[in-house]
Amino acid sequence: MDNLDDFVHYDYLLKDPLASLGWNVSDISWRTREVDWSRFDVVIIRSPWDYQQDPDRFMNVLKEIDHSTARLENALELVQWNIDKTYLRDLEQRGVNIVPTRWGRKSDKLDQQKLLSWFDYFDAEEIVLKPTISAGADDTYRLTITKAKQRVDELAEVFADRAFMVQPMMQNIVDEGEFSLIYFGEEYSHTLLKTPKPHDFRVQEEHGGRLKTVEPEKELRRVSDQLMAKIEPTPLYSRVDMVREGDSFSLMELELIEPSLYFNMDPGSPERFANFLDRWMRIGS
Repeated sequence: MDNLDDFVHYDYLLKDPLASLGWNVSDISWRTREVDWSRFDVVIIRSPWDYQQDPDRFMNVLKEIDHSTARLENALELVQWNIDKTYLRDLEQRGVNIVPTRWGRKSDKLDQQKLLSWFDYFDAEEIVLKPTISAGADDTYRLTITKAKQRVDELAEVFADRAFMVQPMMQNIVDEGEFSLIYFGEEYSHTLLKTPKPHDFRVQEEHGGRLKTVEPEKELRRVSDQLMAKIEPTPLYSRVDMVREGDSFSLMELELIEPSLYFNMDPGSPERFANFLDRWMRIGS
């Protein structure tokens, strides 16, 4: 994006290990006009954390890259699928456990009756409401029944003509945190446990979330590895966000477009990524 001053990002840690392998790296905002993408061997989507403000234009830029001689990573077809969170519904139909979700269409109008019905449906004291195209917890609301009643007009305006999703508030996100497992291709790299600041539920660093490197337990790796085996074509990079649910784990999100890969949290991960990318490009994945 044009300006990352308000965001926490770590992709600069890739530049030295990539340079040591002979790669020249340029940072280009996706909003830059008239770029000759064919100058590049590969264009890697990394931190366009404002794409949700104009997703159609963002996708048009990616199509321009895909039509050039440069290789786009992750692949355009993966981004087209992953940009709308209804991909979770697709994965659920393929046997992946996701956080329980209700889906709303652009034509659905939010009113108090509809909002309150979701508390009964999930048998939950709190729900989370967000757009199906979003990033960085933008326009994400954690609601009690009281707050839902108080903010119904605001929510109706925010979600007018926008598809949305509703989930029960997963208390384990607050009590334990959200696990992020990072992969380069099909190769597992490292895992983060992300916890929100007190009295919040958002785990992003920009919202005060805290990070800790952890060794994933066997069940977490099993569930995550099984999920990755279902994704085609194989992504260059992936982040699998999971929350504990009962004796196993449920998928919060599969991030294939612009996730932070937390290169700062695992000292060996920048070099691992650089080496993997170098091999990936030489063998054509």
